[in-house]
Amino acid sequence: MFLRNTYPDLLEKSRRAVAPLLGVSMDEVVFVPNATTGVNTVIRNLVYQKGDVIVHFSTAYGACEKTIDSLCETEHIERVSVKIDYPVEDEDIISKFKSVVQDLKNDGKTIKLAMFDTVLNFPGARFPWEEMVETCKTLQILSLIDGAHGVGHVDLTHLGRVGPDFFTSNCYKYQPLSQGESVSGGDKVFGELFKKVSTVDPKPYVCVEEALKFRELTCGGEAAIREYCEHIAQAGGKRMAEIMVVTEGPASYDTRVGPAQEQDVASSQANNKISYIRETDATEIVKWMTERSIKDYETMIPVKFYGGEIWCRISGQIYLELQDFEWAAYRLEEMCKRVSNGEFKAAIV
Repeated sequence: MFLRNTYPDLLEKSRRAVAPLLGVSMDEVVFVPNATTGVNTVIRNLVYQKGDVIVHFSTAYGACEKTIDSLCETEHIERVSVKIDYPVEDEDIISKFKSVVQDLKNDGKTIKLAMFDTVLNFPGARFPWEEMVETCKTLQILSLIDGAHGVGHVDLTHLGRVGPDFFTSNCYKYQPLSQGESVSGGDKVFGELFKKVSTVDPKPYVCVEEALKFRELTCGGEAAIREYCEHIAQAGGKRMAEIMVVTEGPASYDTRVGPAQEQDVASSQANNKISYIRETDATEIVKWMTERSIKDYETMIPVKFYGGEIWCRISGQIYLELQDFEWAAYRLEEMCKRVSNGEFKAAIV
């Protein structure tokens, strides 16, 4: 009875509640379990012909990249990755994309779809997604934005005006929810297609309206939340760098600002470089440090090997204070000492 009579109205309220955050109408918003499901829904429902290519960047989330690989095994489709290494300017990203597209066209290929992010999973930089959408329109290429680090993280109220072909995001990363939403241009029929998709747990979807009320009435609203998260990420990253005597990286800054003004951040993440580790051991070390942060310290500190260095990525949230970042720095310092003592080698089988 709930699924048939009550749930449809609750789902519609949730769609209507989240739509303003994206600057779109309710008819353009549907809910899916997570952003990766949204990406799969899009690329697996397009029709491909021989010579079609999906273009993405080397910074793409692994699961999305593997989805394209899987599709290449069953469809007449190829994938091409545009390699970028941070720090890099937005203009260079767009230029590299255009160059790759032109080379593919010269080879007789058709670029069916371009996939890119709002904020990268790692190194956590804001991607020039608005410029990419405009470029795709000019080049007549479908655009798919993986906005997993999007809703509740960066301002997306102009998304509708920018007008990507497809957009998918997660609410649970930066909002107190547990689902993603996929956004696409559509009408009422579009929403109907996602209203009942067999046996799923709909509870995360129907709590959206109340969760957004909590963020507005208790936390001060989306703009205030973003402002605090950006502030605490900057301050926290700086303090961690001071404690550990390491390099403070660009705190998810808008690359148009440039590294000289990296405090003018565009999202609530920061990166710190962890020094004095041999590159040959990097893969095992980052795996060991991430595992130990969970098992020994009951927290999750993402540690990655990127650009020849080991970095940690931290995230500012409304429930964090500066002392939380200080605690994380001391735990990282402890783990670095354990690495220096060779403890990670015992985990290598």
